[in-house]
Amino acid sequence: MSPEPESRVRELLARCDALVTGDHFVYTSGRHGSAYVNKDALYPDTSIVQEVCGLLAGTVAEFAPDVVCGPALGAIILSQWTAHILTEVTGRAVLSVYAEKCEDGTGLVLRRGYDDLSRGRRVVVVEDIVNTGGSLQQAIAAVREAGGTVVAATALVDRGGCDAAVLGIPVYRPLLRLDLETYAAATCPLCESGVPVSTRLGKGARLGSEERGIRA
Repeated sequence: MSPEPESRVRELLARCDALVTGDHFVYTSGRHGSAYVNKDALYPDTSIVQEVCGLLAGTVAEFAPDVVCGPALGAIILSQWTAHILTEVTGRAVLSVYAEKCEDGTGLVLRRGYDDLSRGRRVVVVEDIVNTGGSLQQAIAAVREAGGTVVAATALVDRGGCDAAVLGIPVYRPLLRLDLETYAAATCPLCESGVPVSTRLGKGARLGSEERGIRA
């Protein structure tokens, strides 16, 4: 991939203060680290979202997708914009759907008629931040369960070193790869140094809400 999209994504993340460093965060996985990609800081600025999704569309347009699928919640926005831009670029209708949690909380599923829209069609899966790749894998599985064919996946930021082989798909093209060091909670040097966990972002935000008596 050309370095231009990578450098542009860095610029856009910096513009909306979405890349936060020098703090102590607890990630969804339970691991700790000093940096955090705050995707929610990006979404309110529709001009940035539009440009980012133009870059995402550029990574997968060659695969002629019929549908763009994103795992809920944040990737719903990316799915919508990316499908819209692909429709403009290709001159053919590209639909947007999303995968949501199963009722038992395990995995993702296509509901609301999105399974019918994906069946027999070429699907691109798009994600915002990829850590372990778990959400992407679950969204890919949901598309396949519905009878769709996943031709590629893309993401705004990959910070876990995920690849196409791990995901079990032909092509995976994140816009930006970040190598952010993380630690197991039991051996976290930030904890050992007494650096407090951020209660603004990550899982620490839920802890902060609970301490204030607010339901996260």
